[in-house]
Amino acid sequence: MGCRRGRVIAVELIEDGGAAAVEGEFFRSAEFLAAEGVTHTLVVEEGDSRAAVPVLVREIPGSDRRDAISPYSYPGAAVSGPPIDPAGVDLGAAALVSLFVRDRLGEPPAFAGGTDRNVVLVSHPGEERKSRMSDRQQIRKNDAAGYAASVVEGPSSSVEQRAGFLAVYTETMRVVGAAEQYFFDAEYFDTLLASPLTWLVSVSGPEGDIAASALAVRSDGFLHYYLSGTADAHRKKAPSKNLIVASNDLADELGLPLNLGGGLKPGDGLEEFKRGFANRELPWRTHELIDPAAYAELSGDREDTGFFPLYRAPA
Repeated sequence: MGCRRGRVIAVELIEDGGAAAVEGEFFRSAEFLAAEGVTHTLVVEEGDSRAAVPVLVREIPGSDRRDAISPYSYPGAAVSGPPIDPAGVDLGAAALVSLFVRDRLGEPPAFAGGTDRNVVLVSHPGEERKSRMSDRQQIRKNDAAGYAASVVEGPSSSVEQRAGFLAVYTETMRVVGAAEQYFFDAEYFDTLLASPLTWLVSVSGPEGDIAASALAVRSDGFLHYYLSGTADAHRKKAPSKNLIVASNDLADELGLPLNLGGGLKPGDGLEEFKRGFANRELPWRTHELIDPAAYAELSGDREDTGFFPLYRAPA
């Protein structure tokens, strides 16, 4: 138990694969949590407030202790009532040294406060679409050359469509030198695409092959341009621009803003590319909770560079 201003905060770590956090949103769906390998739900309750956070519990190297982290992207928590102050949460009650929470985009937050990590770029249907002249010209050239967009609901996608998406996604991860954790196999995408909250948006080339493809997902009031890729053979034609237009069309059809995401780091080329199609930006936040004594012991005299948790910072 942890106490704040005389009120009791109850903390429970449940080994349930995230089941207690499942809701009708993609980033807290059974399919997403299973694909991401979520192991537990951390349930925090204070009065009428409750936050059920899906997490991956991990052994801490060189220690007999454990910590936890949210799955990738924007999972947040299943929330009811006002936000809970994370400073009052006693992680020691769950035998965790630290907890890193990737929050959802928008409201309600997993906990009060949070750390602004990045901005995400959004195309909002209530405002005029934004695009650069050079992008519009390339999109028209691709249309005239025979590039064509298509959309299929995830559960209805064919083996060929899924294989085409996996191929272009993997090629793109290789081109950008992505870390190993961003390379996924067919089983991972098969699990995600079983969700009715997913779509495959694709652009085929003049010969009918997949030139670019994106996995779009619906969660927390947004259509998210979640994962995407472009075939090496078509990269110079930039069919990803046509792909964003098709994803924007789908978002308009659903009456949702399109979250294009951000860059790999603030201000990089990927972020600037996405700004060309966005008419709004929103903050993306995280929450960092610790057991102070255990965290200090494991971190030792390491210099605080902003990496969390500090005891896992690269040497």
